[in-house]
Amino acid sequence: MHPLAPAPYPINRAILIACYTTSPGTYPPPATEPEYHLDHHIYSVMAGSSSLAALACLLAVATLLLVAMPAPATAAPWGQKELHLRVYWQDRASGNATVVTVAKAASTNTSTTRFSAVNVMDDALTVGQNMNTSKIIGRAQGIYVSDSIETSSVMMAMNFVFIEGPYKGSSIAIFGPNFIERKVREMSIIGGTGMFRYARGYVQARSVWLNPSTADATIKYDIFVRIDVP
Repeated sequence: MHPLAPAPYPINRAILIACYTTSPGTYPPPATEPEYHLDHHIYSVMAGSSSLAALACLLAVATLLLVAMPAPATAAPWGQKELHLRVYWQDRASGNATVVTVAKAASTNTSTTRFSAVNVMDDALTVGQNMNTSKIIGRAQGIYVSDSIETSSVMMAMNFVFIEGPYKGSSIAIFGPNFIERKVREMSIIGGTGMFRYARGYVQARSVWLNPSTADATIKYDIFVRIDVP
């Protein structure tokens, strides 16, 4: 038994029944769901004497199928292409520090979340997670602010500036909340320069390594960005 109900795309049953009733010589409208394939029904419609009505019904069904067909979720719009890049964000607060706290409130040091601390960074972006052996291909430059009293969250406003590789001289602008306690944190790409001009997309951050005593950290950033095709 092959009911029409679980067809891969929704079909308007009223139109199918109309095809039955407007095509002489075909099966009468069944009281229950028909027990044969749609192609069998189409064949019977085509065999009817009312070719104009049958053609109209076939066109209506084909239109419904096209409208119901879902578009690929990840397809980039015409004139754009989507890139997936991966870099490692090397945040160092100790030694030769690349991040410095430039402002804080009187209560920051007693806050469990360091609420109100403002940090400026110029962190290395590497191709691998090992800071000592991986090639530096860019810098993460900007600020992050501890903006939550109750949770470990920072507001990120930074640029990924590429200094090596195919995107040398270009940059991506990233903005959004970074919920540090989450395994995967997502932030928006709100623009860019050079090859990333008019860029839109998002990044996903995952912690790779953290030193609790120094706050040094290595974070993996997966970058999903759409750019205009020249």
